[in-house]
Amino acid sequence: MADTEEPQFNTLAERIAALNKQKNFSSVSTPEAARKKPKPPPPPGRPAAETRSQTAPVVTVNGSAHEAAPQQPPRPGRANADAPPPLPRRNTQNATSPDASAPPPLPSRTGSFQASPALPPRRTSTITVPKPSGRRNSASSEASMQSTMSSLSLTKTISSTTSNGSNGTVVHKLPPVCDMNSLPPLPPTKRELEARAKEDAVAREAAIRENSVRMAARQTVNQPASQPARPSLPPRLPSRPAKPQPSTSTEALPKPTPRPTPVTVQIRGFGSLTEPPKMPARPKIDAAADDGPPPIPMASRPSVAQIQAMSSRASPAPPVVSNDCWVCRDWSGPDGVAAQYPREQLPQHDVVGYLARVLCDPFPSYNDKARAIFTWFHHNIMYDTKAFFSGNIRGMTPEETIRYGAAVCQGYADTYKAIANKAGLECVVVGGHGKGYGYTPLKQGQRPPPPNATGHAWNAVRVDGGVWRLLDACWGAGHICGANNLFKKEFSPVQFTNSAERFSRTHFPSDGRHQFREDGRTITWEEYIVGRSQGEPVEIFGNCGQEGIAEDTVEPASKQISVNSGQVVRFQFAQLCEHWKAEKHGLGKPSLFLLQIHGLDGRKDDFIPIETDGYWHWADVHARDLGAPGQSVMVLQLTSMDGQDARGVTAQQYLAKKGRVAMAWAYVAKWDLV
Repeated sequence: MADTEEPQFNTLAERIAALNKQKNFSSVSTPEAARKKPKPPPPPGRPAAETRSQTAPVVTVNGSAHEAAPQQPPRPGRANADAPPPLPRRNTQNATSPDASAPPPLPSRTGSFQASPALPPRRTSTITVPKPSGRRNSASSEASMQSTMSSLSLTKTISSTTSNGSNGTVVHKLPPVCDMNSLPPLPPTKRELEARAKEDAVAREAAIRENSVRMAARQTVNQPASQPARPSLPPRLPSRPAKPQPSTSTEALPKPTPRPTPVTVQIRGFGSLTEPPKMPARPKIDAAADDGPPPIPMASRPSVAQIQAMSSRASPAPPVVSNDCWVCRDWSGPDGVAAQYPREQLPQHDVVGYLARVLCDPFPSYNDKARAIFTWFHHNIMYDTKAFFSGNIRGMTPEETIRYGAAVCQGYADTYKAIANKAGLECVVVGGHGKGYGYTPLKQGQRPPPPNATGHAWNAVRVDGGVWRLLDACWGAGHICGANNLFKKEFSPVQFTNSAERFSRTHFPSDGRHQFREDGRTITWEEYIVGRSQGEPVEIFGNCGQEGIAEDTVEPASKQISVNSGQVVRFQFAQLCEHWKAEKHGLGKPSLFLLQIHGLDGRKDDFIPIETDGYWHWADVHARDLGAPGQSVMVLQLTSMDGQDARGVTAQQYLAKKGRVAMAWAYVAKWDLV
């Protein structure tokens, strides 16, 4: 069919009129259109190939290189000339008549591309190209993968150490024999190098010795005949004389020989010498004479008589060690210093450091430093009974405790440690259980409670000799009166001077290492709670320490005494130590102690003087004369007689005025009669 030129329209109205004339949307079709059926649409074109490099890789096949044929880009499909033209857009508004004849269809445009010839069939290759381990997304990566292969890697076969013979047997090929003679020599070992170095050193010394001998011979020839020849060896030392026999006479010590005056050598500069001086010849050493050590000269060795005379002298007596008993030691120095610094007159800044300086610097002894701090608490810090009984106990710093002037046991211990550490003393706070206010002793046969080492605090300080001492500054300042729950300021020095064994009777630390006993034992909780009485102990009052009474010596140890035992009961106690004297360590002259009993069946009260030898105090009374069950037996201290101080009153003086004058006393110990 010949191509028909499309009509040209100048305006939109002409175009609309032409479309109305065609009437392609009419339901009546022409006979020619009914006879021709439209051809099916062409198959979809092949997808475009990925863009590849213009340079085709060279692949080696069986040793010959072949260049891969370049792939041509796909061409678009050929347009079908017989296909009908596309239908125009329907316009039902401009249709005038459905029966109008349709104009002939417009011819289709001819495609601009021609069909490409078919590609030749691809030759099969025997080369197996290994696939890359990972997927590659570009042709360049595949080309780089193929470029790593060569003709040698594709055609080379793997060699084998075995081969088949003509008769089918397996023939093993062995490596060639190694010729040891053709190998290079090994380097010398360390031992060979050391041996070679020793040989070189010996040869070097021999050469030096030979050279020195030649120089000596040359100097001997050139030396004038008037000078005597120098000896080759120095003279031998004289032989050791025979050992002298011991004698009683003392020989005089030999006088030391004066040392020769050293020769002053004048040193001149190098410019004054025309030629350097010649080196002196080295003397020839005899090897046989150098086998043993030289003999010891006898001039500096003392004789046997001199040794005996020195040993017969009397050795000096060891220095007398002063009594270091803390109980009877004179503490007046640190106690006097502690009383000079009341709490109200302390500075506002660094009060802990100030107390450490003024209390401890005057004393070189650690014992006195620790005592001064201990005594200062008695004068300035009171027990905070208000906080203790109300349960409103709050923690305070050492500075706050000093400013406030009151604390509980923990405040005492923390403040003591702060001042002691500031003064250079090694001090720790020890926590545990104390048999103080509120403690209830066990009854006879009562089982001890489970361990509970809490509720109290005290200190351990290291003093002279590196010894650890236990002290309780809280109990040393005073005690609580059970009647009104008020604090009574009363100095108790035994809380500082007690030994660790006595201290452990009323204090049990939570850490057993803080017992510091001299016997090395670590007592258990049961031993501490039960005590030496195996039940409720005797009741002891607070003035025992002031009067030098050791509480652990008070007998009977048990609080209950049976009046029907039919035996004689001994009441006794002892001083804190054998050196303790009331005039020196107590409050004055010794006091007189009395035993209060109630007589047979409790019908006659009496006060019996207790005998003493200066250390022990005792009184023997029959059990039936003590009184009736339910009554108490007490040890009393006579404090006044006839309105006068009773210190120094003897038993005879007391009996002479007994029942005639007024008397007063203080309680020391108490037992219950059963």
